[in-house]
Amino acid sequence: MSATSRQLRVPPHNIEAEQALLGAIMLKPETMHDVSADIRPESFYADKHREIYRAIFETFIKGDPIDLLSVSTRLKTNGQLERVGGATYLTELIENVPAASNALYYSTQVHNKSMLRGLIHAGDDIAELGFGNPDNIDATLDQAEKKVYEVTNQTTVQKFVTIGSALTEAWDRFEHLSANHEDIRGVPTGFTALDSLLAGLQKSDLIILAARPSVGKTTFALDVARNAAVKYKKSVGIFSLEMSAGQLVDRMLASEAGVDSWKLRTGKLKSDQEFEAVQAAMARLSEASIHIDDQPGTNILKMRSSARRLHHEHGLDLLIVDYLQLMSPTATKASDSMVQQVTEISRSLKILARELNVPVLALSQLSRAVEQRGGKPRLSDLRDSGSIEQDADVVMFIHREDKINKESDRPNIAEILVEKHRNGPVGSVELYFDTKHVRMLNLDTQHTGNAAMASASTEDF
Repeated sequence: MSATSRQLRVPPHNIEAEQALLGAIMLKPETMHDVSADIRPESFYADKHREIYRAIFETFIKGDPIDLLSVSTRLKTNGQLERVGGATYLTELIENVPAASNALYYSTQVHNKSMLRGLIHAGDDIAELGFGNPDNIDATLDQAEKKVYEVTNQTTVQKFVTIGSALTEAWDRFEHLSANHEDIRGVPTGFTALDSLLAGLQKSDLIILAARPSVGKTTFALDVARNAAVKYKKSVGIFSLEMSAGQLVDRMLASEAGVDSWKLRTGKLKSDQEFEAVQAAMARLSEASIHIDDQPGTNILKMRSSARRLHHEHGLDLLIVDYLQLMSPTATKASDSMVQQVTEISRSLKILARELNVPVLALSQLSRAVEQRGGKPRLSDLRDSGSIEQDADVVMFIHREDKINKESDRPNIAEILVEKHRNGPVGSVELYFDTKHVRMLNLDTQHTGNAAMASASTEDF
């Protein structure tokens, strides 16, 4: 289709629904509380309907009564009364409305047509981006996708949430948790003591898991992904910048089946029992909603695009990034310091968590200072940037004494140190590191001879 013929086409609209909605609002002003959440002046196709709704909205915001007289007065003040057809046209809107009780239905019709027009405008803008012959294709693709995303996720006048409505939602959550005896509000990790400490991984939170190499960051992250997806039926996305999808699948399969990881990877499984365990694990994992992107060196623009698509197509409850320092920057230049690059990346991940309203578990390296100093990791040991600590809602470290001291009397014990918890207690949890099956397990008498213990502090909320 030529550009000329496209320009001659009339954009989608529903004049009758616009008229019915305006008349319904003036007959039943209380419907504005619901209508105003989705409808703005630009939602209307006819110019005069835009001006009438603008007058209604301004009257609503001031807290004045909405009726024929108040709307006419507001239009006159705005210099638009005669332009829209005067009080006569307003009267016609009121008299001809089919049913004022159907205001929300009319609102939906108007909103849907507005979104279609928005898509058309977004398409034109995206075409201009392409014709602009940009140098940075990733940034351009992100801009294009953002334009479509803005259309499909339009927010209107409700920028603030009143304390009353927030308290109502909080009470509903409290009643639900109390009635169902649930302690976990977020995505469960599958580790009992850790879930007790964090109440799960919370929506819109950036959770940093940091440790030195070969301590168990990826193992822990994959366990969380597997537990969340298999046991709790959550949808999990994994960005693996260090290992291939095949390597991750091998690890998860060995962990889920409880078979020797090395034997599985080298094809040395022999017994019927091992094969049956692997087949059963494959069946469970195949039904799990786990999605892996193993593109190396990806940047936040590509990551955001993939995550948005995953969120739209399959739903998304948890996003995992392994690991932060391997991501490529976008706004900063390659010549900028690693601190500047990591600062950009950590802030972008927090924004992504807010945008998608899901927890983002990002793995991070620790500086060598912890090895030189000895002892357990601290927040100051986060490698390359203090902004990681600042942007994160939760910061956890993995500490393994047997990695530092080969003569340790506590082999295979991984201590998860929660050193920052913006909305809850800090503390520590001990897990058993099952090296043979490449997994972490809840601590119990089978592994240690002692009951599982988790210490928590109510300081530094």
